[in-house]
Amino acid sequence: MKEVVSVFPNRKNYMLTTRSWDFINFPETIKREKTVESNIIVGIIDSGIWPESKSFSAAGFGSPPTKWKGSCRGLTNFTCNNKIIGARYYNKNGHFSTKDVLSPRDTDGHGTHMASIIAGNIDNSASFFGLGSGTARGGVPSSRIAVYKVCWSFGCDDVDVIAAFADAVKDGVDIISISMGDENSRNYFMDALSIGSLKAMRHGILTLVPAGNRGPKPWSVMNVFPWAITVAASTIDRNYFTNLHMGNGAVVTGVSINMFNQTRVYPMVYGADVPNKRMNASREAAGMCRKNSLDTTLVKGKIVICEEYNLGVEALSVGATGMVIRGPRREDCEAYVLPTTYITGNGDIQARNYFMSSSNPTASIFKSNKGFDSSTPYIGSFSSRGPNPISDHILKPDLCAPGVQILAAWTPVNAPTREEVDKRRSSYNVLFGTSIACAHVAAAAAYVKSFHPSWSPAAIRSALMTTTFKMSETATPDAEFAYGAGLINPASAINPGLVYDTKIVEYVQFMCGQGYTNEQLRLVTGDYYTSCTDYGSIDSLNLNIPSFAIRVYPSARFNVYMTRKVTNVGSLSFVYKAVISAPPSLKIRVVPETLTFSSVGQTLPFTMFVEGIIDGVSLVSASLSWIGPRNIVRSPIVVFYKQQP
Repeated sequence: MKEVVSVFPNRKNYMLTTRSWDFINFPETIKREKTVESNIIVGIIDSGIWPESKSFSAAGFGSPPTKWKGSCRGLTNFTCNNKIIGARYYNKNGHFSTKDVLSPRDTDGHGTHMASIIAGNIDNSASFFGLGSGTARGGVPSSRIAVYKVCWSFGCDDVDVIAAFADAVKDGVDIISISMGDENSRNYFMDALSIGSLKAMRHGILTLVPAGNRGPKPWSVMNVFPWAITVAASTIDRNYFTNLHMGNGAVVTGVSINMFNQTRVYPMVYGADVPNKRMNASREAAGMCRKNSLDTTLVKGKIVICEEYNLGVEALSVGATGMVIRGPRREDCEAYVLPTTYITGNGDIQARNYFMSSSNPTASIFKSNKGFDSSTPYIGSFSSRGPNPISDHILKPDLCAPGVQILAAWTPVNAPTREEVDKRRSSYNVLFGTSIACAHVAAAAAYVKSFHPSWSPAAIRSALMTTTFKMSETATPDAEFAYGAGLINPASAINPGLVYDTKIVEYVQFMCGQGYTNEQLRLVTGDYYTSCTDYGSIDSLNLNIPSFAIRVYPSARFNVYMTRKVTNVGSLSFVYKAVISAPPSLKIRVVPETLTFSSVGQTLPFTMFVEGIIDGVSLVSASLSWIGPRNIVRSPIVVFYKQQP
């Protein structure tokens, strides 16, 4: 079939925020182009939306933008408004469970959470059972929302994802946020998100995708196609701490989102000591508190100590009154189905010593308190890391954004833990993940586009990447492979000075260099005459993106050069000077060292030469900054060697 780009199995993809906007210096009073922002349409491909949420009220909104070509007709129990201007749902395979509703209505919560972070209205009375109280708001609260529900209780099928992308493009959205992906990176033309986002880019639409939640394992980053922004998850300065009050009077502070408050003490028991012998459960399984592993008669009415992270379903099912989880450091705590705290380090040692020395250990788990994390920002341990497993000279992730302990809207028909035994319901929830970070950058991209409606997806990406806050390599040793160019700074991104713009022809040349066929390229570009013979090819080192990644051999001297070009998008003509920051092991020079722009819109090329030797370390970080009278345009440089698993 000539219209087929590629054939691959219909795989499933999986879905991977009050304080966060203020944390990145993006206050409610930030300068806005409100009229233009109200004409920005954000397409959200996810699990749907809960339209009755305060976040999506149409109060104060006029009619949808005239460019809108989408639909919200023929739906059951779902009504759009002037905020949610379009909604569709997809399920090609026709598989549903009792949890699923055949409409764009969100019964999971994930899509509602994402939409609230991106474009939710201002709600001054938001909280999660009183925790995180304050004003919840999206990054672009005046923007419109178009919903494309592709995720169900079983996952998100590729065939539905591709159909949603096609409709979003036809409908006239400006930005696409799709917070999902396959945990295993795939060939660019064997990946539904890659194909969909490439076609969207061809129509001037930028796609935002998450880096994945398999960190801190190297080479674990997903969604690595260069025409989309891949987002890692960073912390904010707010965390939630939960105290374990032990029978000896000592208090150990752990982390969790715990809204239960124990007013009396309970006996403590170690999971491995109370295995379910009727089910032949091992001590190891019981110590992990896995399904059917605990003895009801020995656990009921007690706080159980577990060695593996879990939401407490097994503990609750056997009558436990609480749960203490032991493990390595975690910053990504969440809600549990029963009173829980996660302890680590010295706190874990203190609790274990008390438990072992007492003949009748007891404790209480108190309600969580909001706390301040002075070590932020750093990348969450769960956030997937580079290098890029498909094209190692394309740095991924691109940048990072808040993705830990983020309060945002939630569906009232699902528990905050998503577990059936959890009967609590809330219109807000606190979540972590690179999905949440992706939603923040989608809002930032929409914000930039509201000031520059004609900018290309690549120009918006460049503006976001070259204006980031620099992250600490000490706090996050994986450096750029964890946080890319750095933490988003939307307030500065509307005036980046220079941008690294990338045209469709350059992506075609890149794909020719990757070995794709003329037929595949023609279907993606829509140009029957597209041919690698005509267009030629470029190495991934020379794709015009605002970052540099160089893979080398260990202990071997290297000498490489890369070409780029930058476009002046400032309001005046300026001279920019190249400034390099690099360790002694690298020698980096740029030719020419100065770029003199005589007009806005002018594009000038440059070449960067990098030589040196990497010995004793696997990654060396550097940067190139073009410094002008009003702007610093910073790009990360990473030289690395690692054996791909």
